[in-house]
Amino acid sequence: MIALLLLVACTEPRPSLAERLRPILSEHKGTIAVAVKHLESGETFLHEPDRIMPTASLIKFPVLIEAYLQADAGQFTLREPVVLRERDKVPGSGLLSVHFSEGACFPLRDALRLMTAISDNTATNLVLDRVSLRAVNERMASWGLKETRINAQVFRGSTTSIDKERTAKYGLGSTTAREMLTLWEILLVGDKVRPPLQACILGHLRANDDTAKLSRLLPPGTRVAHKDGAVTAARTDAGVIYTPGGTLIVVVLTDNNADKRWVRDNAGNLACARVAKAAYDQYNSF
Repeated sequence: MIALLLLVACTEPRPSLAERLRPILSEHKGTIAVAVKHLESGETFLHEPDRIMPTASLIKFPVLIEAYLQADAGQFTLREPVVLRERDKVPGSGLLSVHFSEGACFPLRDALRLMTAISDNTATNLVLDRVSLRAVNERMASWGLKETRINAQVFRGSTTSIDKERTAKYGLGSTTAREMLTLWEILLVGDKVRPPLQACILGHLRANDDTAKLSRLLPPGTRVAHKDGAVTAARTDAGVIYTPGGTLIVVVLTDNNADKRWVRDNAGNLACARVAKAAYDQYNSF
């Protein structure tokens, strides 16, 4: 009898990735778009892949890429000093507005670190002063990512918006699950970002200190490079998860969430975490 039970257990088919993900998607009270790709096999799962969604701070990922490409092209150096002025300070996430005084001077590279690792809003605007909103959008459009757009500087939509309609509709930025998946593929396996730049960009993204979303339910020590975002009704996260069973790109975009609490257990955060865990389990359950 024991041998028979073991045989049944061994021959029982594994659930597909879609079967693992459907309950998570159906239970989420809000709008959710997801893209998952296992790079080694090419297996891909898409849910609402072309729905345009707000990014919140996830849009800082394209900004990071654009900054490195411009520096590589000689438009500026990442050692270039940035001087913080009182009028540069904006609210929200980060350290510069609260803990740094006017006149603080640091390299542009450090502004990129702050923008990515702790999603510092003031640092993001300092970077955008060098890079420009339009340059980010033009780069994304040239790569076929026409819905991946930054609309304004952070907390300055009324004075810096380059598309007032999209700013009103999507806030800081927008993307789709398919486009964000493609952007990660371009970074990881494409030929548009030179390997030394790729290594620097991924280093920033691995230093992201958010543990409420993609990395939350993964085994301790799992390497993740990602950028997340959060506004009242939306939670987002997208990145690469390095696992024994292969390399996973995971994109989760949520909006119109019923749960608008600013707590770690916000349902949008948990949806991101559960999608990442389901993808991990799919390729690491033997």
